[in-house]
Amino acid sequence: MLEHVFERASRARYLTRVVVATDDERIAAEARRFGAPVRLTRADHLSGTDRVAEVASADTAELIVNIQGDEPLIDPDAIDAAALGLLNDPGIPMCTLKKRIENPAELADPNVVKVVTDRAGDAIYFSRATIPYSREGAVANVFKHIGLYVYRRDFLLSYSELPVGPLEKAERLEQLRALENGYKIRVVETDYESLGVDTPADLEQVARLFDGRMETDTILKRDA
Repeated sequence: MLEHVFERASRARYLTRVVVATDDERIAAEARRFGAPVRLTRADHLSGTDRVAEVASADTAELIVNIQGDEPLIDPDAIDAAALGLLNDPGIPMCTLKKRIENPAELADPNVVKVVTDRAGDAIYFSRATIPYSREGAVANVFKHIGLYVYRRDFLLSYSELPVGPLEKAERLEQLRALENGYKIRVVETDYESLGVDTPADLEQVARLFDGRMETDTILKRDA
């Protein structure tokens, strides 16, 4: 799974290099097996953001992209879209993604984080609840948050020092820390359907999707 994430992330046009950051030697050994650069980090980090910040502190890159290692179907175009969100606007410290919700079951699912944005495309709020609320009862134009982040290096290095506010504590959503401290988060719309592997059932679903894609690729090659 990690190898698929690495290979797909490496196809993004705006990433100059891809590094696997982990505190687990087993993951590091697997990454080295398929040729990925590895940075072993401390084991006491409270979040993935802190782990990425440790790696960024020893790097000179202006922009840092945090890609989850359990997203084997990550879309390189989605990565590029998030990177462009900062490249095109030097005043924004952080960027992430959103996708329109099409499955009604996701509306009430607290594990599917929702986001609302202003007219400039900056986040107003993230919530596990359905936002915006519709008084008419019909829910439309609801977007879920895709957990891929791009940070400006200086902002990332100072992120863990920001005070945790009541909204982050209530929702248990780390990205709310930026909003509660007055920082903007640019949110770019994407068609990428995030599918993280958190359970054996998730792994089976991803395996079926990969099998389907492999069969399609084989047919296309034969036709060519």
